[in-house]
Amino acid sequence: MLLAIENILSRAEVRAMRDVAADLMFGDGKATAGRFAREVKANDQALPCPELDVVLAKVEQALAASPVFRSAARPKALTKLILSRYRQGQTYGLHVDDALMQGLRTDLSFTLFLSEPDSYDGGALIIEDTFEARAIKLEPGEVILYPSTTLHRVEPVSSGERLAVVGWVQSIIRDGAQRQVLFDLDQAVEACFAAEGKTQQFDRLAKTRANLMRMWAEV
Repeated sequence: MLLAIENILSRAEVRAMRDVAADLMFGDGKATAGRFAREVKANDQALPCPELDVVLAKVEQALAASPVFRSAARPKALTKLILSRYRQGQTYGLHVDDALMQGLRTDLSFTLFLSEPDSYDGGALIIEDTFEARAIKLEPGEVILYPSTTLHRVEPVSSGERLAVVGWVQSIIRDGAQRQVLFDLDQAVEACFAAEGKTQQFDRLAKTRANLMRMWAEV
């Protein structure tokens, strides 16, 4: 499932993070790339410091507070997040994310955009599937969530600066098709309750969702 999620961060929160990022030290992004991805990765990532910890902790809290993110990802754990930066000429060629990172299985990848889309040229996240290559460039504070199994790349930035937070999720639901079913059921349960309250139909939908969670969850 490929999903864009709005309003993870407010505009004010994004501006505050960009202000902090302007004073951070950045190093070579190859440091966190796998053996083969390292060959096509040319970007920067913020180096560890207390100020960066505050930014990344805020992002984690915002993701945890998002009902849509929780429903779509069913997170068991997140890797340590990365604040990435692309400037003129920087890019990340076609690659697939490592299956294991920091002792976690990577089921889902996400990018939280921090830069205004018209403040940099290029820099779209390109996600390939069996139908087409999708170019994604979201508003600040929005997240794109996608399967870690996909081939993807970041187009070269020709001007400006692309700032984003990236991370990976190990889900309690390993199978992507099962996560999609549960996500759809979440939407149906919420819509049913909003329209009619706690009816017999609502109870059956809620029971089905709960029993599928029992069948599929890895906790």
